[in-house]
Amino acid sequence: MGYYHGFKGYRFVRQPSQRIVFSSLDEVIALNAFDMNLKALLYPKVMFIENALKSYVIEAVLMDSGSEYLDDIFNRSITHYRSYTPGSESYQKQYAKRMTLKGKINSALLRDYSNQKQTVNHFFNGDKPIPIWAIFESLTLGEFGTFFSCANQNVKRYTSTLLQLPTNLDADGKLTEFIIYCIKDLRNAVAHNNTIFDTRFQTGKINRRLIALLEAEVGLTGLDFKYIGAYVILVAYVLRKMGESVESCEQFVDAYIHATDKLREQLSGDICNQILGTHQRKNMVQLRAFFSCT
Repeated sequence: MGYYHGFKGYRFVRQPSQRIVFSSLDEVIALNAFDMNLKALLYPKVMFIENALKSYVIEAVLMDSGSEYLDDIFNRSITHYRSYTPGSESYQKQYAKRMTLKGKINSALLRDYSNQKQTVNHFFNGDKPIPIWAIFESLTLGEFGTFFSCANQNVKRYTSTLLQLPTNLDADGKLTEFIIYCIKDLRNAVAHNNTIFDTRFQTGKINRRLIALLEAEVGLTGLDFKYIGAYVILVAYVLRKMGESVESCEQFVDAYIHATDKLREQLSGDICNQILGTHQRKNMVQLRAFFSCT
């Protein structure tokens, strides 16, 4: 397991001050195994979602800008700053964010060019402009989130339509942005084999509108992203919206339920509630009911 990454990482929930009262090393090992199972379960799903989101946004950008090249796209579609009064604080902030984004894109392309990444080198060496699909291959999910945040409302609304998000909850198309940033933290933690069972990977607050969406659509109350079950619900919801079959989504949720049931056999109820929350079982039953209605 490794002393620091393994043993020390599983001695607490979210904060080192919130120590778990284990009675034996076997219980620490059980929690470690649960965490590893979670990562194995979530990794292919979050990677699929990342790739699919990029594909949806590419379609939306091409539809809006009429071009696959970055300069055209920036001039026509990466224009969220125009939603604000010129010269206002919000206008300046969004314009600066847009310019910073362009610098990050150039840095990402230069990094991959230096690393001989062929999706980039093919165009650089041929002295050709790089199409947006190749650029997205070089962007991290966080950088992609910034790109989407800077896009105009047409791009955001079209992406929301592709994702089949309810228009009454997403009139401005910003819910996809909230999904990207929420998935980003989970994706990075899973990809880098960090501890995830207690969502300590969160880098910011989950947007309240995203929580309201999941509660309204799935039929939940009090959804709390300090528990990993909320991320399972988000992943399953997005997969279903992307066209994943009901059977596949149910298998994913059932695998999570099986992992939590096994953990409950190995740890006390108090510890499991500390880790999973008290609504975990009820939320999973409701999530499966949501699948049967879609």
